[in-house]
Amino acid sequence: MKQKEKLPTVAELFSDNIEVAYKNEQLNLLLNQEPKKEWIKTHPYIKGYNYLPIDKVEFLLRKIFKKYTIEILREGTAFNGVYVVVRVHYLNPATGTMEHHDGIGACQLQTKEGTSPTDLININNGALSMAFPIAKTVAIKDACDHFGKLFGADLNRKDTIPFSPDIKLLKSSLKPEERRLWDMINDCKTKADLMNIAEQVEIDKQHESINQLFTEKMEQFKNN
Repeated sequence: MKQKEKLPTVAELFSDNIEVAYKNEQLNLLLNQEPKKEWIKTHPYIKGYNYLPIDKVEFLLRKIFKKYTIEILREGTAFNGVYVVVRVHYLNPATGTMEHHDGIGACQLQTKEGTSPTDLININNGALSMAFPIAKTVAIKDACDHFGKLFGADLNRKDTIPFSPDIKLLKSSLKPEERRLWDMINDCKTKADLMNIAEQVEIDKQHESINQLFTEKMEQFKNN
């Protein structure tokens, strides 16, 4: 019988550059937080469809990535509307490199009231000049969905899986003495055990990963 090979862990795969992997994991954690409830809007014409307005998406791009550009790859017409394909270039703060996501958006051409949307003879004046910017906006938001929940990726999805950082990867980024503290926190069986550790060390002054583990364990005991 062939012996089953042991698969490498994520931490082992990134062993040559564990610090960058840790930063990427922290970035993923940030990008997969829920957006502010007051930012979420309901589409006026599509029942039950939620979205983030473009100004909130642009705010997040500036706030998180500091540097980004929008490139229009192509545009055109399709049936009774127009489409735009964009590429959102952004500076990855974890790696310091420029990366990108692509997105596509479309918008129907407005026709005169009472006429069929397919009747292109009755297109309103200025319909094209309105449709292309709208399609571009939709394309930008479509590209930014790739970042994660914070940009509205899961607003209209069901049965989504909550993101949780790779514990072994986070632990691998710690120094030996920090790993010992990590194990102590992780081995806590009660809230009292956890509070005893908090009294011995200043948790808020520890590595971010330790802070995160402490908070998760505290939440775990609250729910039990």
